[in-house]
Order: sequence, then structure tokens, then C-alpha cells
Amino acid sequence: MIPAISRSDKPIYVLLTHTGTLFTTLIRGVTSAPYNHASLAMDAELSRLYSFGRKRPRNPLSAGFVEEDVYEGTFSRYPNTRCALLRLRVTDEQRAEAWGTIRAFQQNRDDYRYNLIGLLGVLMNRDLCRKNAYFCSQFVAEALRRSGIPLWDRSSALVTPDDFLRHGSFELVYEGNLYDYPLLDVKRIAARSAGTAVRTRANPDGSIALS
Repeated sequence: MIPAISRSDKPIYVLLTHTGTLFTTLIRGVTSAPYNHASLAMDAELSRLYSFGRKRPRNPLSAGFVEEDVYEGTFSRYPNTRCALLRLRVTDEQRAEAWGTIRAFQQNRDDYRYNLIGLLGVLMNRDLCRKNAYFCSQFVAEALRRSGIPLWDRSSALVTPDDFLRHGSFELVYEGNLYDYPLLDVKRIAARSAGTAVRTRANPDGSIALS
């Protein structure tokens, strides 16, 4: 039995997203889940966002622990990203523990790798944990577990983004296009859009390409 979670006025958030990349589209084709990436957010404005994923937006093969930026990082390359933001109310002690867990990952970021084999384990319902290796939802579940918030009675390596969406301890506070989320900085979104427009050019055949 999972213990009840105490409530306070300082929640933790989980951001679920679907960017539409080839990789996430392939996963979606297998799982049929609406979202295939999970991030741990420590504020409602999504300015402190952590996960396992691409270290460089243009290189899907370079992956590990990342501090995500919705304005400048991988998300900025996919303006039609769909998302669901989930709120989890926690105690002050649990929130402090969560910050401690994040700092430990930050301090040792070079030691961590992306657990691609673990993703295959999820599809086979097999716990394929690897030392210092995580995929996105495994990281979020493990970070919460280490913070005294055990949401499941199974290994973090078997937790998927869809499991967060279905868990009764979370409240859905927003669902829709990521850049329509009302607490994002509209000026930074506008600047990002303007920057993308400046970098475009017309090909001889009339199509548009990024310069």
C-alpha cells in the first residue's frame, strides 16, 4: 500500500510532453500513450526543469541528465509540442529532499548516461536498471522516491510517462500546446519566434529552409 502524501502550499510538478520527433513518434506508435517524455519541474513557471534527454538539441545520440529550457533548448525546435502539467502537493521536507536529489544529479552530471536499454525493458515489462543510467520517466520517479515520495511499489525503471498521468496523487493543471501555457514568459516566446523567422530563407523552389 502506497502511503498518503501530505499536502502543503509548495508543490512539485511533472511536465509530460510529446514533441513529435521521430524517436518519440516511434515510442508513441508502440505505447499509444499521448505523452512520451517526462520532466521534473520545481516551479509552475517551468523555469527549473530537469530530466534525462538530449544534451544537444540537434544530436539525439548525446543524451543524459539535462536542465531543460522551454525557450532555448530542444523544446524550442518543436513549437507544436503538446503537454500536460501535473501538480503534486508535498511537504516542505519532501520538497527540500527533492532539491537535494537534483543537486546530487547536477554535481555528478558527467557520470550519468541515458538508459536506452531500460526503455526496451519497459516494453518487455522487465526491470533493466543500469548503474548511473536513466530514461526520462525513470529519473522523475526515482528522484521522487529518493525524496520520500514513493508513488509506486515497483522499480522506477518500469515507470512510464503515462503512469504519472494516470496516478491519483497528481492534479492536472494544464493540457494543450506548450507555448500556450499561460505562466510562460510571453516576451521570451515572442523573441524565440522572431529569432526563428529571422533564420529562415527561401529555397529556389519556393520552399522555406532554416539558414
